[in-house]
Amino acid sequence: MYSYKDRVRAVRLYIKLGKRIAATICQLGYPTKNSLKSWHQEYEQRLDLHTGYMRPPKYSQAQKELAVEHYLEHGRCVSATIKTLGYPGRGSLPAWVQELHPQTRTRVVGRSQRLTPSLKQAAVIALCTRQGSAQAVAQQLGVCRPTLYNWKTQLLGHEALASMKRQQDSPPSPERTELEQQLEPLRRDIRRLQLEQDLPKKANEIIKKDVGIDRQLLTNREKTQLVDALRQTYTLTELLDEVGLARSSYFYHRARRDVADKYVEARRTMTDIFERNHRCYGYRRMQASLSRRCVCISEKVVRRLMKQECLVAVTPKRRRYGSYLGEISPAPVNLLNRDFSASAPNEKWLTDITEFQIPAGKVYLSPMIDCFDGMVAAGRSARARTLSPSTRCWRLPSRRSRPATTGPWSTPIAAPTIDGLDGCLGSPTRSWCARCRARGTRRTTRRVKASSAV
Repeated sequence: MYSYKDRVRAVRLYIKLGKRIAATICQLGYPTKNSLKSWHQEYEQRLDLHTGYMRPPKYSQAQKELAVEHYLEHGRCVSATIKTLGYPGRGSLPAWVQELHPQTRTRVVGRSQRLTPSLKQAAVIALCTRQGSAQAVAQQLGVCRPTLYNWKTQLLGHEALASMKRQQDSPPSPERTELEQQLEPLRRDIRRLQLEQDLPKKANEIIKKDVGIDRQLLTNREKTQLVDALRQTYTLTELLDEVGLARSSYFYHRARRDVADKYVEARRTMTDIFERNHRCYGYRRMQASLSRRCVCISEKVVRRLMKQECLVAVTPKRRRYGSYLGEISPAPVNLLNRDFSASAPNEKWLTDITEFQIPAGKVYLSPMIDCFDGMVAAGRSARARTLSPSTRCWRLPSRRSRPATTGPWSTPIAAPTIDGLDGCLGSPTRSWCARCRARGTRRTTRRVKASSAV
């Protein structure tokens, strides 16, 4: 059954295509060849098509009159009339009687139930949106089934009957079947990827593990906690396969979790002992105290319980070794003030200790440089970082002949650098100070690099 719009569209397209039936049916997909011809013939006669479905009458007027006359003359029995004539139905005969002899209508004594238009509209909506049968809807409203369809025709018209009919589903195409087959593996992959994403998040939330933690490093107890947390979303088989946990191990740890801790009293006793002794007991003294209280547990259990209860004794921080022994003499005055130029030889000397890495080991070199010309006045090397290379450097310059005249250069200034004479052992030694006094040399402190000093 096609609606009025569908029939008009088919007829107009048929005329537009030059009355070619095959082209019209191929483009629209409907109707049949004979239906299109009959629609076109009706359109040419009336210049329009009927809006509703016009069924030709099944019984003629003479047959209707004969059935009504037999009904009235034989005691107005519907069953006897139908049995004698063989027609019509139980619903058609009363309608014919009402149509031909309206005065013979049965009077109902009392007030009949009248439904308002809003109730009729609600009944039609219930009929159109029903899940069960129309008879069940009619029984709920207290009316007959034909009455519901009459109300539906009055409110929606005849075209609604045709448009609301269910169309037969077309057979599925091979492409659709193939796509539906590929859809299920894709859904499984999406579910698996979602599970892989949810496991690290739940591990970070419950057992305080990092998001990038390797699931193979988790203990079976932690895996059991993860599985229980995600049981509402995923199946047990999926979770056990993903975390790599055996089914028996899962149920074992789940049963162990429900068992009460047997060290509850021991934990309380340990906490009490730890607090009473100013939080300074280790596991050995803790085990001895527990033994005196008749609580016999092993040393490993004591250590484990103390770690779980955070009973850690406070220990002083170990100091690092330092060779600095303090100052033995006052620090010299900075006489150079970053002036490394000299007007005469032997006026300003600079020295330092430099370390060299050679295949034989470490070698320490201590040169003595004159600021007048930048030449090395003396130098010594040693296998240890001591004052011996520096103090021996004094012998060579002392053998050099001093000039007859005296001047500012005759009293040289020995300026050690960052790791030089006054800084090689953290402070100037007595021997170094004595040599400086014996040579008449004034000490100064200028902690600079040897390269910048030269």
